[in-house]
Amino acid sequence: MSHNSEDQNFLFLLGELYRLIRVYADKEASHFGITRAQWGVLAKVECSEGVKQSEIAELLEMQPITLTRLIDKLCDNGLIERRDDCTDRRVNRLYLKEPGRQLLTKLNSLRCELTANALNGIPSADADRLLSQLQTIKDNVRNSIQHTGTEHVRKEQRHG
Repeated sequence: MSHNSEDQNFLFLLGELYRLIRVYADKEASHFGITRAQWGVLAKVECSEGVKQSEIAELLEMQPITLTRLIDKLCDNGLIERRDDCTDRRVNRLYLKEPGRQLLTKLNSLRCELTANALNGIPSADADRLLSQLQTIKDNVRNSIQHTGTEHVRKEQRHG
């Protein structure tokens, strides 16, 4: 990619978009008495019932202590439950409770609404292409991070 206006604005635009989506999702999820972060935990548990807390932390790229607080709140609200692992007493496995399933059904409708609002005015074929391109960008960045560890670390130039 050449150094043009797209090159200069790309990272800032993605950052702003991510922030706006977080704010939008938090605002709308609050109508259901839940935060975006709690919603993310519920969604991961739904996809992988019986998952370990440590695995959820990795999937969500979240610190274990932060995740523990979220899970505590979800347990207190009767949405998920911790069960001991039958082979390792140190491990908790997470399961949805029926109120959690019911809430996720409502949140799935909200997810569809948020997505539709975000993609408003973009033809379906273009939206599909955009999602594919975003996945490619994600893969490119992940690969760059992995390769950066094997190469020399670039020294930052300090200004000021």
